[in-house]
Amino acid sequence: MSEVIALKSPRSGTRLRIGFLRLTDSATAIVAQEFGYFAEEGIDAELIEEPSWANIADKLAYGFLDAAVIIPPLAFAIELGLRGISQKLIIPCNISLGGNTITLARDLALQVRETADKKAISTPHALAACLKARPQPLPLGIVHSYSTHNLLLRYWLATAGLEAGRDVRLSVVPPARAVEALQSGQISGFCAGAPWGEIAVRAGAGINVASSDDVWRAAPEKAFAVRAHWAEENPAALKGAVRALVRAAQFCDAPENASYTGALLSRQKYLGVDSHAILSSLPGGAIAPDNQSRFWRGAAMFPWRSHALWFLGQMARWDLIGNVDQEALAARVYRCDLYRAAVLPLGVDVPKADAKSEGAHPANWELDASPRPIAMGPDGFCDGAIFEAAPVTASF
Repeated sequence: MSEVIALKSPRSGTRLRIGFLRLTDSATAIVAQEFGYFAEEGIDAELIEEPSWANIADKLAYGFLDAAVIIPPLAFAIELGLRGISQKLIIPCNISLGGNTITLARDLALQVRETADKKAISTPHALAACLKARPQPLPLGIVHSYSTHNLLLRYWLATAGLEAGRDVRLSVVPPARAVEALQSGQISGFCAGAPWGEIAVRAGAGINVASSDDVWRAAPEKAFAVRAHWAEENPAALKGAVRALVRAAQFCDAPENASYTGALLSRQKYLGVDSHAILSSLPGGAIAPDNQSRFWRGAAMFPWRSHALWFLGQMARWDLIGNVDQEALAARVYRCDLYRAAVLPLGVDVPKADAKSEGAHPANWELDASPRPIAMGPDGFCDGAIFEAAPVTASF
């Protein structure tokens, strides 16, 4: 472990109720709480484990939560009032990159792999070939309609001409219930965050045929969403919360801390699963490095406006949102300015622009940042597409 920190801190300061699900990329919020980072910033944080994204959405909308580790498309849906009462949210920082798997039932996955090898075609094209003889759409699980998983899975399927509603039938299954649904035959596969793909493999129920990186390298996954009303009333606490999460992200991203982080997350009050299954999706503990959650390196915490616009564009593509001003919505929710203001005292490197070319970098590259450039990894899409959003340069 790279540093020794007391695990108990006095509960005092600005109250902040944070919702989370039993997922590996809740790690930064959990570490920030357990190591006393929130308390050191004058925040009385309470982490509240929720069973589903629907619960997270409802409690944010009605004020029972102040913040949450959230899937960004759901934050937009709440802001737009697409699933009930509208609640203004802001995202002052991202939480993680990658970590999802597309997991198929074992027999189907083996058939797809055999087809891909025999015909020398991609995995989604092999799946399409295997589905030609099926009279009914293949039932697949997603964690929520307004989720990164839904958008990434649809994007991946579309590269092989597969469409939801025609070739596959998507149904919502909370991540912690995905393996159970797969074992019972309710679904034939799912797209969910770690550690549930690994748990399906360990249970002998499924095989992971693709990861987030197979769809979009360095794909944004979870974000830290805060009710705008709370943020406006507690500007200093908001900055402190972001700083606490930054410190936790740096800890979680250090490979030498993987075993400790996995053991911490495995506690019953958090994920409540085998630490080895969690370890496989942590930096330094991953069996497959391209299938791990990333928390800090590669500007993982920066709330890129280009990420927001990609999500909104895909939501529009699949008729999940109507005609909205995507630029204005992205700027209103993704608050690059608040991130910069919060981390300035830490002296960390911060991107100079609010947006970047997504999918334009097939190899490692260097991002213009202040005070020093940031080393970045590949960010290509599986179909070779490049997504451009007009950059907005910040003044420091």
